[in-house]
Amino acid sequence: MATQLGPNLADLLLEHPFGDDAALLYTVDRSLSAGAARRAARTAAEALRAAGVQPGQAVAVQLPNGLEAVTTMFGVWMADAVFVPVNDRAPTEERNRILETIRPAALVTAAGVEPLAEPASFGDGVAFVLWTSGTTGVPKAILHTHEAYYELLDRVLGPLRAKPRDPARPPMANLVPVALALNAGIYNLLFGLRAGAPVVIMGRFETQRFADLVRRFNITSTVLPPAAISMLCDDPAITELSPLKYVRSITAPLSPIQARRFTDQFGVAVLNGYGQAEIGEVIGWTAADTTTHPDKVGAVGRPHPGVEIRIVGDDGQLATSNEVGELCVRPPRMAVGYAAKASSAGLGERVDPDGFVRTGDLARVDDDGFVWIEGRIGDVINRGGNKVFPEHVEEVLRLSPGVRDVAVVGVPDDRLGEVPVAFLVGDVADDEALDRLCREHLVPYKVPSAYHRVEALPRNDAGKILRPALVRRHQAQAQAG
Repeated sequence: MATQLGPNLADLLLEHPFGDDAALLYTVDRSLSAGAARRAARTAAEALRAAGVQPGQAVAVQLPNGLEAVTTMFGVWMADAVFVPVNDRAPTEERNRILETIRPAALVTAAGVEPLAEPASFGDGVAFVLWTSGTTGVPKAILHTHEAYYELLDRVLGPLRAKPRDPARPPMANLVPVALALNAGIYNLLFGLRAGAPVVIMGRFETQRFADLVRRFNITSTVLPPAAISMLCDDPAITELSPLKYVRSITAPLSPIQARRFTDQFGVAVLNGYGQAEIGEVIGWTAADTTTHPDKVGAVGRPHPGVEIRIVGDDGQLATSNEVGELCVRPPRMAVGYAAKASSAGLGERVDPDGFVRTGDLARVDDDGFVWIEGRIGDVINRGGNKVFPEHVEEVLRLSPGVRDVAVVGVPDDRLGEVPVAFLVGDVADDEALDRLCREHLVPYKVPSAYHRVEALPRNDAGKILRPALVRRHQAQAQAG
């Protein structure tokens, strides 16, 4: 047992139902038994204590996506320390920014444990630090507690546990196809362990590797970010994904067109979901919903048990059915705050007097309780007083043959304030054809004023589009003439 008072996520490994000899953790070419994983985590904890790490201090871990990253994370918790993941591909400048913000007691790399000077101490029960996406500004460090993350895991696992299960049938392995430095990677690793299942760490995403792992481990359901879903659809070598039946889209919005394309191509249902780093997953689909509500493809689902939501209009009043406003969420638990030089400042003005978190996302709720995300408040384009939702325009542009990816952003305009501009990836039609397509489906003020062809869209590690970078690119091109 972990020594910390109260719950400790280390117990997901220490108390996992698999015996010591049973294989628990896998990569493409390696495996680790439950006993070996526990021993490796204890060894990591001993090395941290020997380096001077004290309970409540942070440990930054910059290791490749693999078995050592997993056992080191649990070793941090066994030492009663706070886990700070650092992407193994992060440049020195980004790593230094993380170290300056968090002030950990040690940095763990492939070279070993490096003690650091003047470490900070965190509050009781803090388990790890995650970062906001940084799509609209500087990423913020979020403090998650052991207790709150247990609640999050059980919040989503609750409906699954209610189903009868054959005790003679071993649990399906949980495939983690995203980096362990991301919220989605940590969450899905811990989710699998909390469910009593083995876990497969994929490493960097490759389409053929994904298909091979699905077949090898008999995976019927897993998670994928939208970029990976597109890669699978675009790879002519991937003709089937048997025995996969369900995919939950994570980390970034997935367009309904992409969801339908994936389902039509592979016969795999796509279950959307919604969450934020501060509140975890709060809205999602169930397998039953895919059967009873196939007409709701594109929605992110319905609130998980114990989660309350509100849609608040521009006037501050609660929205009616299908009326668009800001999505506000009150989950049973949430992050304790942001780390600013290791002190928790709370979620501050993001939480209203009733305890609802303002998400910054525009949404509507239909008559059946399904939530539809319409975009980010900061992304809405105000064209001469008319609101343009970028996602609506992007969906139309995806109807053009050859368009593999698209983003629409608002750029400054002297006369109208802002106008929409499109950036497209793929074998894209000429501007006149794109303009005709948009005018067939959109009112005139939503039609982009310009179309740019690019090799790829700028995205962060979670797959979210960095729209400010596209605005700057348009402005640079306009200035260059």
